[in-house]
Amino acid sequence: MTDAHGALMDSVYRRQRWIYDLTRKYYLLGRDHALRSLRPSHKAHILEIACGTGRNLDQIDKRYPNRHLYGLDISSEMLRTARHKLGQRVQLAKGDATHFNAEDLFSQRQFDRIVMSYCISMIPAWQGAISEAINHLAPGGELHIVDFGDQSHLPVWFKRWLRSWLGRFHVTPRDDLAAVLEALSADVEVEHQSLLRGYAQYACIRRPAI
Repeated sequence: MTDAHGALMDSVYRRQRWIYDLTRKYYLLGRDHALRSLRPSHKAHILEIACGTGRNLDQIDKRYPNRHLYGLDISSEMLRTARHKLGQRVQLAKGDATHFNAEDLFSQRQFDRIVMSYCISMIPAWQGAISEAINHLAPGGELHIVDFGDQSHLPVWFKRWLRSWLGRFHVTPRDDLAAVLEALSADVEVEHQSLLRGYAQYACIRRPAI
């Protein structure tokens, strides 16, 4: 599955990566809300899973300078763009969000903040990806997720059109995200909220400090 999904993502983004940041800013809404919510310590290690072109990591570096930044993505094509954009500011690696060895890839086993931005809607085994991210949280760490919501307070025609259009790009909004997070282990604390009349959703999963 890893190789097949990676090949699919490369085929999707081989050309789109050149215009990705310009076009996605109009509909990947709520990303900056998630980044503002990070509030990492000055020595924090921050990982973005499915970092894509590196847009969020670039913004994190500008908002919270001198942190330790890492990016993981399954697409070699997207990582090419991210490396060009980020240079030496971020450690980047190719890997599968559902199963990766952070110590091998980054020489870092756990992270103080992990970001998953508009990726669970593109990961087939998205629940496994969330579990894997939680496994890499340091004590006191937080996983921040932002993605498409259920559009429950938007016109029905808009929801139908949006989902039909997103399907062309292998994107499936996860309407049951809140329920899945509620079923997580009692070892973590969960916050979930709807954004922009349900257009997007944001969640923060916190691992208590020891």
